Amino acid sequence: MTKERKHTLQLMSSIMLVVFGSVLIMMGFWVHPIGEIHPTVLTAFGEILTFAGAVIGVDYNYKYKSEKDNKNE
Repeated sequence: MTKERKHTLQLMSSIMLVVFGSVLIMMGFWVHPIGEIHPTVLTAFGEILTFAGAVIGVDYNYKYKSEKDNKNE
């Protein structure tokens, strides 16, 4: 796997985690469950996914800028 492909995969997974986590957070407030899943569980899991996506995104940004600076030298 090339570095460029790996970075693209990392960026896409970060975006998907943040979007899916945000959707779960909103669903925890809007959807009244039938008793299977409590809204706090949806919200907590959504926050975990959003945080994980943000961490992966920050790592991607750091690696991208680091490689860009190394190419300019």
